[in-house]
Amino acid sequence: MKALILVGGYGTRLRPLTLSQPKPLVEFGNKPMLLHQVEALVEAGVTHIVLAVSYRAELLEEELKAQEQKLGIKITLSHETVPLGTAGPLALARDILTSDSEPFFVLNSDIICDFPFKDMLKFHKNHGREGTIVVTRVEEPSKYGVVVYNAESGKIDRFVEKPQEFVSNKINAGMYIFSPDMLKRIQLKPTSIEKEVFPFMAEDGQLYAMELQGFWMDVGQPKDFLTGMCMYLASLRQKDPEKLYQGPGVVGNVLVDPSATIGDNCRIGPNVTIGPNVVIEDGACIKKCTILKGTTIRSHSWLESCIVGWNCDVGKWVRMENVTVLGEDVIVKDEIYINGGRILPHKSISNSVPEPQIIM
Repeated sequence: MKALILVGGYGTRLRPLTLSQPKPLVEFGNKPMLLHQVEALVEAGVTHIVLAVSYRAELLEEELKAQEQKLGIKITLSHETVPLGTAGPLALARDILTSDSEPFFVLNSDIICDFPFKDMLKFHKNHGREGTIVVTRVEEPSKYGVVVYNAESGKIDRFVEKPQEFVSNKINAGMYIFSPDMLKRIQLKPTSIEKEVFPFMAEDGQLYAMELQGFWMDVGQPKDFLTGMCMYLASLRQKDPEKLYQGPGVVGNVLVDPSATIGDNCRIGPNVTIGPNVVIEDGACIKKCTILKGTTIRSHSWLESCIVGWNCDVGKWVRMENVTVLGEDVIVKDEIYINGGRILPHKSISNSVPEPQIIM
């Protein structure tokens, strides 16, 4: 079986992290985002994965060559010279996707959830039509485009963009499985699969919805990245509790790479991910944060709702909060306060940042 992952553009929503790494390689839960998806696809029997990319593919290629060998699969990069939207890349990879009559998966690269690929395949083969969309329930449907479908059969009736009155609380979760026939609907030009392909498939009775069980998050921007991390850690607590860290000063769900070191009298958690070779000095307090590889958090610093990039140095008695994001190799001097700052790579911060802003 095959799968196509829509990697797309520059990952601007996740800057400053994506100034150093292509977004699919930014670690989420101590593993590159893309790898969560690739491993789940492989487990469901996928042997060939196509990545639809439109930039910076060298770093991606290197990482994926290593993964190809490790997982024993084939990974192909499909390069767009002009951005092709969410449907165009399927036309670009048509030859690969139609090389046999098996259905294929398509997914957005920012999604984190309990990937239901085996269930999708079963559901899709059961109804025998051209396409299946995975949908997820949301609290505030008015912020999204919702999917209206028959709860018994899953057959999609229509899509409603940002409904003002309640018609459905299920939204497109960015994961699909298609039969190769559906590619006849797509031309090689910039096209939106959501707006220019799905409505017509639904009209023809060829599109079905399967509801996702468990958590779901689009982690393409910092606030949602942290929310998604909390959900992912809660899911680990249920499914693989032995992967979570147990140690002095730990509160709630915390994931710590074995190579990290944590000092005395720290308070770590709830909802913290600590990457490889990170050093947390004595008396630090960290809640709802991701700390990436090679960073040092010095003694008595207090961090809440932050993403700290690779190889940063956060000084003593620093306070950072409110979705502060440090790019790679940022130095924060002692006793600094940062409120919602986005700090670009290789900066040294010697003055406090009391209001949310981008520091260039």
